[in-house]
Parts: sequence; C-alpha cells; structure tokens
Amino acid sequence: MDIKIKMPPGAAYIIDELNKNGFEAYIVGGCVRDSLLGKRPHDWDITTSATPYQVKDIFKKTVDTGLQHGTVTVLVDKAHSGNDEYAYEVTTYRVDGIYEDHRRPKEVTFSRSLKEDLKRRDFTINAMAYNDSEGVVDIFGGKDDLDRHLVRCVGVPSDRFDEDALRILRAVRFAAQLGFDIDEPTKEAMKNQARFLKDISAERIREELTKLIISDNPGMIVTAYELGLTKVFLPEFDVMMETPQNNPNHIYSVGIHTIKVMENVPKDVVLRYAALLHDVAKPSCKTTDENGIDHFYKHPVVGSEMAQDILKRLKFDNETIDRVTRLVLYHDYGIGGDLGERSVRRFLARLGTENFEDFITIREADRLAQSDYNQDKKAENFKKLKAICETVIEEKHCLKIADLAIGGKDLIELGMKPSKAMGDMLKYLLEEVLDNPKLNDRYKLIEIVKRKLE
Repeated sequence: MDIKIKMPPGAAYIIDELNKNGFEAYIVGGCVRDSLLGKRPHDWDITTSATPYQVKDIFKKTVDTGLQHGTVTVLVDKAHSGNDEYAYEVTTYRVDGIYEDHRRPKEVTFSRSLKEDLKRRDFTINAMAYNDSEGVVDIFGGKDDLDRHLVRCVGVPSDRFDEDALRILRAVRFAAQLGFDIDEPTKEAMKNQARFLKDISAERIREELTKLIISDNPGMIVTAYELGLTKVFLPEFDVMMETPQNNPNHIYSVGIHTIKVMENVPKDVVLRYAALLHDVAKPSCKTTDENGIDHFYKHPVVGSEMAQDILKRLKFDNETIDRVTRLVLYHDYGIGGDLGERSVRRFLARLGTENFEDFITIREADRLAQSDYNQDKKAENFKKLKAICETVIEEKHCLKIADLAIGGKDLIELGMKPSKAMGDMLKYLLEEVLDNPKLNDRYKLIEIVKRKLE
C-alpha cells in the first residue's frame, strides 16, 4: 500500500508550483523520516531539479540562503501556507565535489538526477524523498532500516565520513534520539575515522553533542566513548569511564554513575550538562586510604573549574557556563546534614535562588545513582535541607545586595562617595544580614554604617 504523508499546505504549494513549471520536486530528508515514524517534523525541506535562479523566478518572495550550494528560502504567504508566512528551504539536486577537509566539498555541481542528490546524503533513513504523485522514493533502503531501527550509511561508510566527519557523531546522535542501533560496518568506519572529528568546529560538535545529551537516551555517549569519539572532543569523559569508585556510597565507575545521573534529570541543556560534568574532577581528585577506600576530596571545586574550561572549549554562552558551573560547584552541598538557616542563607546567596530548583534536581538525581548504603539517612538529610532552603526563600530572606533595606543613595546621604569603599560597605552589610536577617531594617543598617564610618 502506498504511504501518504500529510505535508503542510505551504510545502505542497511549492512542489505543485515547481511541477507546473516543468520541474521535479519532493520533500526530503528528516521530514520524510519523521513522518514515516509518526513524529511531527520540525522542518520541511524541499529538493528540486530547478536551479536556484529558476526557483527565484517562480516565487515572488525568496531569500538567497546559500546560492552557491543551491539553496533558496521560499517565503509562502498566508493564503498558500494556511497559516502565517512560512519559510521553506528549497535546494537544487546536487553532486558534491572533492572533500579536502572532512567538512565541506571543494565545489558543488547541480544535477537533474534525484538519485545523485540522495546518494550524497549521510544515512539511509535521511535519504528518502516524497511527493504526492510518486509516494516515497527510497533508493537506499531507508524504510527497511526504519523498521529495523538501524542507523546505516548511504553507500560506503568511510566515503560518507571522509566527506563530513561530523557525521561520525551524528550517527550516535540519531541512534540516541530514535532509540536505534548503528549497523556494524558503519560502526567500524566510525571507529577508524574518529580522529577526523578534530577537523570539525567546536560549534558543530557542541550542537550534535547537545542533541545527544538531551535525547531520551543520553547513555549513548558510552557508544561514542567505545568508538573513540569522545577521546577527540571530550577526553575527560574517557578518564571518568576508566575510574572505578571503591567506596561504600558507590557501585558504578565515575562514568557510569554520571550516565545514571543524566538519566535521572529532565531533558534540559543546563541540567544534562551539569549531570555530565558534576563529577568530572573525581579522577584527578581521587585518593585511596589505608583500608583501600577511595575518596574524592574537593572534586566539586576542581570540577567547577574543569567544567568551565570544557564548556568554553565547546563555545557555550556565558549564561549556560555560569549556571552549569554553579551546579557542579554546589552539587554536594549539605550532604553531611546538620545544617542551620545561617549556613543555608550563605549557600543560597552563592548559588542564587534562581538556580535552587536545578540544584535540588541534580542533588536528588546524584543520590539516586549511588549505592543503597546509608540511603535512608541521605534521603532524610536531603529532605531537611530542601525544607530549610524553601523556608528561607519563602520568607524572602535577604540574600543579595539588591535585597538590602538601604542602597548606594543612602550611603551617599551618609557622606560616602561613589567608590570601591561604597561597594565594600554594601558587601559588609550583606554579610551582617546573612548572619542575622533581623538586621535588614533601614534604620538598623544606617546605624551600622554610622559606626563603621566613625
């Protein structure tokens, strides 16, 4: 039975217009794959025998997205899209020239052959096309691989990875996102050519790694490790995988424990990277006592510095780096219990209340990925810590300079000039209030300032 894919009106309109003008046109790639899997595609890409300039002649509103690679973005108005104006990438059939850097072809040649266009694509499940008149065009067995839950290269795997080494990591990412296996010849080529990932930009690596990390199967990063991929772009993970934890609190190596923590947190970029890196310094901080028990003193402090270096290397934005490194630094806070409000206030002042829910999530995920040893006590300590934190937050205790009952204007009125000394005074007042919240009163703080200025 022919498979019918329900395209958006805008995509159907573009294909119809191209056909009316004598050109072939199909939706192609991920949108076909996702539609066959019963998933909702994010993007609807179109491939055609028309050249970019022929596409531009047919449609009124276009954007020159990448003419040299055959891509034009067509803007479909509301009348034809059934919604607000919507953009579709339309790319001419092409044949890629020689790849010299494992990243991009030296030149691109336009083609009139759909088969030539599909054979240059990465995996069979991404090398299918569709239009309503012909149905699914599947030259390389993509539908069978979908049924077999298999990621397999189009043609010779080593050729595909020579063309673009990022495909080596993309194979693991697709396997993680779809819950698929990778076929053995593809795996073998990935292992043999993993070193070429060094030629790929940090931004492209970050994009694929992040998609893997926030998938339903973040543990697929172990496959990346086993095939030698992480050795190129995240060697710290390799060391984690090779570091056992001979300690009553643990039953896994640092690496496998890390995977368990990742699986215990939501599919959020900050949380998943915090889980991935929370114990990154354990290998370098590991010591073994006279009883053969391993300890990892100061690993959160060292780990936050390592996490910062790693995230910078992967070209993450400053906000993500700050949030992840804070969670790494404080993920073990309160593990011993016996905490009071004063200590918790200082902790929350450093953590930032905006990061509190993430801290709770990481802390609990970390506990659940440990051994059964002392779990009842750990759970009780966690419950008490959470309760104290929630009380401090709900009662709106002063935790930052902006929460103080006086500010810079008040200090100026007391005779201070805008200077570093003024900033130091506000920091001093915050320290006093963190010790004793009742001092956060305008008149009390003014008296403290007056005494300090005498």
